[in-house]
Amino acid sequence: MRLELENVTASYGETVALWDVSILLPHGTTVALLGPNGAGKTTTLRTASGLLPPRHGRVLLDRRDTSALSPDRYAIAGVCHITEGRSVFPGLTVRDNLRMFAAGDDDGAIDRAVSAFPKLGQRMQQVAGTMSGGEQQMLALARAYAHHSPVVLLDEVSMGLAPIVVDEIFEFLGRLASEGVSLLIVEQYAAKALQIADFVYVMVRGRVAFAGEPGELADSDLLAHYLGHEAAGAVVS
Repeated sequence: MRLELENVTASYGETVALWDVSILLPHGTTVALLGPNGAGKTTTLRTASGLLPPRHGRVLLDRRDTSALSPDRYAIAGVCHITEGRSVFPGLTVRDNLRMFAAGDDDGAIDRAVSAFPKLGQRMQQVAGTMSGGEQQMLALARAYAHHSPVVLLDEVSMGLAPIVVDEIFEFLGRLASEGVSLLIVEQYAAKALQIADFVYVMVRGRVAFAGEPGELADSDLLAHYLGHEAAGAVVS
């Protein structure tokens, strides 16, 4: 499935957060969306999933204008938005979380979740809110499998996690990409995001400042300028 933001301006009340933003996520590709804090990355994902209707411009799924759809209709259409933080039901067990995610295909969703994250198979009766942060994030990511979602939006899914867990999560994202899922990734680990990305956008102050292939960004000074020399060094190395 193809997702596109076309000349989108979005705001919270009178405060404009996005200015004339155009982003294309072609079918079966991985796009990294980078930028400093407050650049508008989360707002872009919220607009792309229907949580925040655009003030101007359009959101299109397979070239069909879906700007007026509610978030649940976006989900039905095939857009899975995994928000920043632990997107789980903390008072429910792991099994019940997966059932909530599955929309009727309980057994299949559980099997797919366990195949992706074997640790979840050992936690089926555990209340999700009592698991470690990494395990909760694995459960949140399993929603993409449970829904068979062709488009997955990911907002800082590695935040606050141990490096070994981050590696597991990016291995899972690589698996999703290899299965033809379209991924739009907002990620603090710029180097890891660029390793799996086909295309990258850099946002600054609510606007797109750069759009190109990951190699172009690594060869320029944009990453160092907007994200700091440490991030740029990690990408180049």
